[in-house]
Amino acid sequence: MRWCAGGLAGLAALLLAGMIVPVWPVASESGEPGEAGEAQHRILLVASAIHTDIALPATPEMRRSFAFLAEAGLPIGRTDVAHIVVGWGGRSFYLETPTLADIRLQPLVRSLTLDRSVVHVELTGAIDPAADGVVALDIGNGELMALAGFVEASLARGADGAPIAISGAGYGAFDRFFEGTSAFNALAGCNVWTARALGAAGISAGLWTPLPMMLFWSLDLHG
Repeated sequence: MRWCAGGLAGLAALLLAGMIVPVWPVASESGEPGEAGEAQHRILLVASAIHTDIALPATPEMRRSFAFLAEAGLPIGRTDVAHIVVGWGGRSFYLETPTLADIRLQPLVRSLTLDRSVVHVELTGAIDPAADGVVALDIGNGELMALAGFVEASLARGADGAPIAISGAGYGAFDRFFEGTSAFNALAGCNVWTARALGAAGISAGLWTPLPMMLFWSLDLHG
């Protein structure tokens, strides 16, 4: 009974924190919270039930920033590429769980304890900004470059200075996984990383946003 009561209390505290902590914004690294340059580019947040990706416009500057994708076999130079979609997560869970139907115990346990991180990059055509689970945000050129810089800083690099592609890892022909620079834990997981990435671009989001709904709520609150 004591364990049960303690567990329920811990769960209640976690849920309460999940409601309260998004009120505090992530510190903006590109000006004051909510302050951005003249809007020139549109980025998209693309959410599932538990995960968010950031879709960057495939501008000439972004293609240059992500030129390393060509070495990993991705056609970054194709004219029909409209977005470079990036996300961050735990190595075991992310690589082995393309959909929620693929969830298995071992990767789930690793994500709830401690795992290595990876960065997922996918090339896509146009994404409808009005689609379910998609939020559009307009930012300036400087903010876009700062956001790309945050993503690049999340990539581990080999002795040659290039990001380290994970051999054989990917969901299809137009995506790849790369080794990340830090450890992963579900309490500071993919959606918290997304909030920090947005903060690098001067977009205020919640300090702790473990689920997409909390991230979107905090963007509405601080926008």
